[in-house]
Amino acid sequence: MNSNLTTQCRELAIAVSQSAGELLRAYFVDLSKAGAESKQSASGYQGMVTKADLESEQLIVEAIKASFPDHQFLAEETLAQETQSAVQVDRWAREQEHLWIIDPLDGTNNFAHGISHYAVSIAYYQRGVPKVGVVTRPESNELFWAEAGQGAFAERDGVTRQAKVSQHQSLDECMVGVGFYYDRGDMMRSTLAAIERLFQQQIHGIRRMGTAALDIVQVATGSFGAFFEYELSPWDFAAARLFLEEAGGVVTTCNGEPLPLNKSSLLATNGHLHEQMLSQVKRSLA
Repeated sequence: MNSNLTTQCRELAIAVSQSAGELLRAYFVDLSKAGAESKQSASGYQGMVTKADLESEQLIVEAIKASFPDHQFLAEETLAQETQSAVQVDRWAREQEHLWIIDPLDGTNNFAHGISHYAVSIAYYQRGVPKVGVVTRPESNELFWAEAGQGAFAERDGVTRQAKVSQHQSLDECMVGVGFYYDRGDMMRSTLAAIERLFQQQIHGIRRMGTAALDIVQVATGSFGAFFEYELSPWDFAAARLFLEEAGGVVTTCNGEPLPLNKSSLLATNGHLHEQMLSQVKRSLA
């Protein structure tokens, strides 16, 4: 692939994520304008969607289309309206020469409840391979970006530093992040069982922050030794997984398999802890 094109995509993703972040901040100042609604399915509560989600996605997609009209998109609010199966989505995504995977507002529940921990996530893939990953945290003016083969970088207030995972070698040295899917049944109980086992390994603590992209970023920057969740969508992890890998980390499903580009479990670690974490989180999937 033309490396110059990859750099152009990275620069565009950074600029567009920051524009989307400004839009979200404007809504966050007065959440009454965001128009939050609960999403329901036959199985119950499925999270929230806001006017801010929809406008942020529209802003991002239109800006990228203006530069790359022939590129394709896998975006949360758009796909939610379609009926493709997970297998069809994965196959289609891997066939695309140029694919942008977008979460216009990761952490909508946090956002809708006035919690400032939310993000914009934009990834560029070529035939299923991540080439660019950008995650922006608007409320703290933080930017996290990675370009394949070029490393991972964190920026805040004009200061840039290269991101590196922690060097912790055992679970009793680290903090672990966790996510809960909206399921209130077996998946919730499996997650709680895994957390109990991790505490038995003397981890320093569990953190449930509610924004998967930023949770994976926190593994990449060394705050967490690991993060896991039993169901995530590709837009939740597409950008952050490249950031983690470029920072020296490892990401797989909770069974240790390569990540698909559809709904999947996810285990992200600093690498040193991956097998130890797999031995704990895998058991709940049986």
